[in-house]
Amino acid sequence: MTPQRNINLFILFTILVFSAKAQGTYQLAVLKYNGGGDYYANPTALPNLITFCNQNLGTNISKDVPYIEAGSQDIFQYPMIHMTGHGNVVFSSTEAENLRTYLLSGGFLHIDDNYGMDEFIRVELKKVFPNNSLVELPFNHPIFHQKYNFNGLPKIHEHDGKRPQAFGIIENGRLVCLYTYETDLSDGWEDQPVHNDPSEKRKDALQMGANILMYAFMD
Repeated sequence: MTPQRNINLFILFTILVFSAKAQGTYQLAVLKYNGGGDYYANPTALPNLITFCNQNLGTNISKDVPYIEAGSQDIFQYPMIHMTGHGNVVFSSTEAENLRTYLLSGGFLHIDDNYGMDEFIRVELKKVFPNNSLVELPFNHPIFHQKYNFNGLPKIHEHDGKRPQAFGIIENGRLVCLYTYETDLSDGWEDQPVHNDPSEKRKDALQMGANILMYAFMD
């Protein structure tokens, strides 16, 4: 990707996000990736989170949530992209560069390991940011203290008995990618009958999701 194209995409992204903020409207997207992992997992998650945010944060987010390919310029239409799944993830060099340009231009990527993604996504993120490592976010990080206060991530589902962790990639002092691990946040956003989660678990998941959304593009 040439420097001029990077500049053009940055300008496009800035215009689109500024226009959305001026109108008070937003749209989210789900990242579609290769490798065989189920990028389409939890189809009711983001629509439910959007409904929760529109009702409780006063946002005006579209309930239309498209799937966007990692290498597509369409990702520059969205201030935040969500990614989930249980298995393998593969980014080509072109896709990794496109994601890096998107994130450096002001975009935000939330990755929620739906159990089984961890060993793959860590490798692929190194393609996106070869010189940046995932760092664990401390409990006093602002993402945990937007409208709702949390001491770290809530635990929605148990798998291996590990504590939930929030990792991030920070570039020039800005959190550009949030990776939530051993929590299953997006499971907690799904329709209640899907996982039969208790109401308090779903509330915690939705409130933490609202915090992520506020941090990503409302401040």
